[in-house]
Amino acid sequence: MRIIAGKYKGRIIKFPNSKLVRPTTDKVKESLFNYLSNQIDFEGIKVCDIYAGSGSLGLEALSRGAAEVHFVEKDFFVVKVLKENILSLDAEENCKIYKTEAIKFTRMKNHDKYDLILADPPFFKNDIHMVVRNIIERNYLIENGIMIVERSVQTKSEDTENFKCEPFKKIGDSLIYLFENN
Repeated sequence: MRIIAGKYKGRIIKFPNSKLVRPTTDKVKESLFNYLSNQIDFEGIKVCDIYAGSGSLGLEALSRGAAEVHFVEKDFFVVKVLKENILSLDAEENCKIYKTEAIKFTRMKNHDKYDLILADPPFFKNDIHMVVRNIIERNYLIENGIMIVERSVQTKSEDTENFKCEPFKKIGDSLIYLFENN
């Protein structure tokens, strides 16, 4: 995996050898960030990468100008690879890792607010529905903030019912859901 654009363009990101992690493909990531680049200015924003895995999405945002990225990942071995990826970019000052489950993270009383939240859970992990509800109910997004959730075409009916919206984009077998705090 690689970083597509920005100051870390072309840099390789290690991927953990774990059945618990499914990487966002370069095709999906490129399409997603092309869309986001037309919606927001990455310069100086605060980003949260939930179900971070290798950190690919959050590090892409950092490369494009985000000031701070918070990563949420529960697995010890995956967090170890995430830390290595952050260190390889010398980006420790701009990154914070929360080693916890996504649901616990989104139930925090005193939490940061984000310009952009990226959530790429394992495709058949359905706690994402509660995570999205928590983020919306607890105002994790700043005004005009954006949350992107990547899911599988195979979970569309359940996701559409729980998210109360249709996906806004289909890329291969991925569906992208968009939530805005207007």
